[in-house]
Amino acid sequence: MPRVIGIDIPDNKRLEISLTYIFGIGRRLANEIIARLGMDRNMRAHKLTQDDIARLNGLLQSEYIVEGDLRRSVQNNIKRLISIHSYRGLRHRVGLPVRGQRSRTNARTRKGRRKTVANKKK
Repeated sequence: MPRVIGIDIPDNKRLEISLTYIFGIGRRLANEIIARLGMDRNMRAHKLTQDDIARLNGLLQSEYIVEGDLRRSVQNNIKRLISIHSYRGLRHRVGLPVRGQRSRTNARTRKGRRKTVANKKK
């Protein structure tokens, strides 16, 4: 398995799909990176040479915010919202949907302690 910026990407998948296993890289960004490096997006990831991996690492570290830095940035943004007591921060703290979804029903697949729902009485 090739290792790109500390993440093992799958061997037998196409390069554009393999890069999406890195947090912060989707299909569009993967294709953009492959085009900038002049690689073939249909080649398999196990055919990458050490030179290709080094170029890929260099580009990702210098120009894009991915993996650990991106996770840290997202967590800091959530902590900031909580600390300034914004509505979104309060929703994060309580573990409820943040982006305006309904919570009367269908807000049960959330993190944290299990919230039991009473049965309907006959």
